[in-house]
Amino acid sequence: TEQETIDRMKREFEERMAAGEISEEDEEYQEFLEKFKLKKTTDDCYTPAPVYDAVARYVEETYGVSRANFVRPFYPGGDYQNEDYPKDCVVVDNPPFSIMAEILRFYDAKGIRFFLFAPTLTLFSSASAGSCTALPCTLAVIYENGASVNTSFLTNLEDRSVRLRSAPKLYAMVQEGVDEFTRTLRKSLPKYSYPPHIITSAWVGALSRLGIEFSVPVAESEGISGLDAQKEAGKAIFGTGYIVSDAVKAEREKAEREKAEREKAEREKAE
Repeated sequence: TEQETIDRMKREFEERMAAGEISEEDEEYQEFLEKFKLKKTTDDCYTPAPVYDAVARYVEETYGVSRANFVRPFYPGGDYQNEDYPKDCVVVDNPPFSIMAEILRFYDAKGIRFFLFAPTLTLFSSASAGSCTALPCTLAVIYENGASVNTSFLTNLEDRSVRLRSAPKLYAMVQEGVDEFTRTLRKSLPKYSYPPHIITSAWVGALSRLGIEFSVPVAESEGISGLDAQKEAGKAIFGTGYIVSDAVKAEREKAEREKAEREKAEREKAE
């Protein structure tokens, strides 16, 4: 299936990063992320805990509502219309964006208080479906499924005479939660340092990009699947590699020095 293909490619990229063959900035990896991130829908946006906690603190501090009275009816398999809504409850949750207008009309008719995540792009049109206030924040929230959605909020906890307002405090609090969750996405993968007798395709590919000539004779190389230390840990060289002679090793070290110089020049040019 397509999902199995995506999962397989993701594992392969993670293995290559673990092997030190590519970094998160690798062009091929970024193209992979760009290609598949659009497959995710806003209805599958499971809220990262640091982001939800920031919103919850804001609601408590701003409107004097205890978190003990919060209700979260939007979860896989949930039925918000048949949820138990206690008298003093407030719905503080991230609903399916595709039925936002339907949800707002339902809560408005039932007199249920809410503070909801909402897509910034359709914030005002959604607000018109219910008697609520729009709080534009334009926060780039990366949800737990990887979908990145420009997020704002809708609530009926405000004075009904207020159609919309900016929310600097809300923005600052939630942005801290976004930053915290984003840091957790940067996985701490092991990095391998290969001895100069080992040649990988990723390393030679970098030479091609930098315009450095390098070649390995058949007679002075032998295929290798991984180092002993990697095999003990159940790992391997992604795509295999070659172990080379002392003569080729010397040429490799020369190419490595030139590679370092050209990469340094690239960084200085970028700065």
